Amino acid sequence: MPDSLRRFKAGIFQALAHPTRIAILEQMKGGELTVSQICERLALEQANASQHLAVLRHKNIVVSRKEGNLVFYSLRDPILSQVLDLMREYFQKHLQEAMALLQEEREVRSYPHRKEARR
Repeated sequence: MPDSLRRFKAGIFQALAHPTRIAILEQMKGGELTVSQICERLALEQANASQHLAVLRHKNIVVSRKEGNLVFYSLRDPILSQVLDLMREYFQKHLQEAMALLQEEREVRSYPHRKEARR
């Protein structure tokens, strides 16, 4: 894999490395939004939302268009929705594995108690 591709991927992951930016992108799955709509949906201050949008714009993750006094933001490429969905699946898979391990641990720890209860 060329180093330039690795740097590109790293840059995208760096831009996605903040929970607020992920939340903004998840909101955009349904279509374009204004800063006001983003702020309202995520309970953000406008300055905070604008800073996060600037990072996402800088990495070409979102695009904007102006209509009158409003600026609308949207995902540059819908494939990013798929990336976020895959990350959710990845998280859920590992969460299920962790829960299974915890359940197994509980059973192992409770085994001596069940043995004593039979006496």
